[in-house]
Amino acid sequence: MAIDPGAVTAIDVHVHVHASVRSGGAKDGGETLKDMAAYFKAGDVRANTTRDIAAYYRERNMGAVVFGVDVKGQRNEHAASNAEIAELAAENADVLIPFASIDPTRGADGVREAKELLASHPGIRGFKFHPNSQGFFPNDREVYPLYEVIAEHGRIALFHTGHTGVGAGTRGGGGIRLKYSNPMHVDDVAVDFPDMPIILAHPSFPWQDEALSVALHKPTVHIDLSGWSPKYFPPQLIQYANTLLKDKVMFGSDYPVITPERWLADFDKLPVKPEVRPLILKDNAARLFGLGGE
Repeated sequence: MAIDPGAVTAIDVHVHVHASVRSGGAKDGGETLKDMAAYFKAGDVRANTTRDIAAYYRERNMGAVVFGVDVKGQRNEHAASNAEIAELAAENADVLIPFASIDPTRGADGVREAKELLASHPGIRGFKFHPNSQGFFPNDREVYPLYEVIAEHGRIALFHTGHTGVGAGTRGGGGIRLKYSNPMHVDDVAVDFPDMPIILAHPSFPWQDEALSVALHKPTVHIDLSGWSPKYFPPQLIQYANTLLKDKVMFGSDYPVITPERWLADFDKLPVKPEVRPLILKDNAARLFGLGGE
């Protein structure tokens, strides 16, 4: 059973899984999650499993897109695998939509895993990329073979864009380089894979205008609003979400460092048109993911 849009109040398209049910999980999520929680002033953040997230969102009558982040050379024994996330999301398909994450710098090994995942877990709806953590430019043709698999199977590519809380405020930014996340690099991907749906994750500070331009110019490109409290959204983002991009902008929280309650409370205060609010909170995501219902 897929998410029924008529049965949920919203669909959060950006939710992180930080722990595995099979390993017992490190419930504090390690230093990276602690640093991010401090950066987002999120308090004591728990590393959630896919089952935890399903219960959390079901209790709130919402749907959620869930994924981990694969970074080559940083294997975490407590992290949930792509297969685990897909399997547990299938068990909770009334509220969860699974994405996979494969570091594209893994080359042929990553391409092979993508093919195997899609063959064994057809419910995977897309792939999450974090160019800053994974250290690649999205338009580097060396990583295109992975996109070819995603495009061939009609799946969605979700790219982190703009500033990141990963490494923020730590020595040397934790080695994270911001240059990789300019959304203009994804514009090339949208040209070279014109039928592959793309989501630009987050308000893309300091490249917000670039993100708006790419989404306006390329019909397959969407924007999720996760990773920032709506009270910090720049005026042009609100303007375009209200008008020319009203069918391409979607609610995302970045849970657990930003809760949907916190995001929605701040979103309620924005001058968003009444007829646009349901598009952002649910309808645009339902259409992109091909969900039934009303």
